[in-house]
Amino acid sequence: MKKFMNSAETVLQESLDGFVGAHADIVTLGPERKFVHRRELNRNKVALVSGGGSGHEPLHAGFVGYGMLDAACPGQVFTSPTPDQIVEAAQAVAGDAGVLFIVKNYAGDRMNFEMAAEIADGRTATVITDDDVAVENSTHSMGRRGVAGTMVVEKIVGAAAEKGADLARCVALAERVNARTRSMGVALTSCTVPAAGTPTFSLANDEMEMGVGIHGEPGRRRLKLETADVIAAEMTTAIADDLAPRAGSDALLLVNGFGGTPTIELYLMYHAARRMLEQRGLRISRSVVGNFVTSLEMAGCSITVSLLDGETAALWDHPVHTAAIRW
Repeated sequence: MKKFMNSAETVLQESLDGFVGAHADIVTLGPERKFVHRRELNRNKVALVSGGGSGHEPLHAGFVGYGMLDAACPGQVFTSPTPDQIVEAAQAVAGDAGVLFIVKNYAGDRMNFEMAAEIADGRTATVITDDDVAVENSTHSMGRRGVAGTMVVEKIVGAAAEKGADLARCVALAERVNARTRSMGVALTSCTVPAAGTPTFSLANDEMEMGVGIHGEPGRRRLKLETADVIAAEMTTAIADDLAPRAGSDALLLVNGFGGTPTIELYLMYHAARRMLEQRGLRISRSVVGNFVTSLEMAGCSITVSLLDGETAALWDHPVHTAAIRW
């Protein structure tokens, strides 16, 4: 195992110290490094809190800032944050408007956020993201997994909260965006969790895992490596068949790297995916390409399509200032 680290036990805390040091104008650390929160809090708005296992950076801490999250709780690598982390984060950022928890559909995340919601003082609500079309159930999730579409929910609802939407409106909007968002991933290599020291799974040089989850959990099937066009065709077909959009629908296209794929390849996959979606009658009016929801050093990518309307398109365009996204 070759990684930049001092020890497997200190990877997370040292990384968090570096992250906050590099972006001290945007974020600060909570006590005992339990959460990251906005340096300049606005307690007159709904506070958005998310979190999950580390190793998916910049999700979620990289999305803390103006226009997106108010706080994020980092668990150990691929491990859910604990309820006390979540409760303390909510208390640190909450105002009278309440707190919205945005939670990926994984069993550990759901359980711990549910416990936190029961413990926390004040008004809270929870939205579950479940955009992965690859599987309905896995050992980690309760139905479809929440993957890169979570970023889309956080961005759009973050903008609405910034503009003064109340808690009920933020919940309804988050549920609507999630319902209109679908993702699918493919892995070309595994990743290695520092504490484990060995790859999570193994793929031959001529194999890929279609429908992989963001922790390396298997998807639809393992098959021989294909051309980019063939890979993109399978992924976009699964997404479009599930979404069943009307011809001419506006859409956001997100091609997300898993951490080990060069940018040149991500743009190639974007080109292939866009052509295929446009052939199906979609109008790609918003585009994002890059590493946003990663899986340590896994090579591969996911494709996310989110159907937009006038309101959600305008909210997507709302200014944002976080460590990972600034526009």
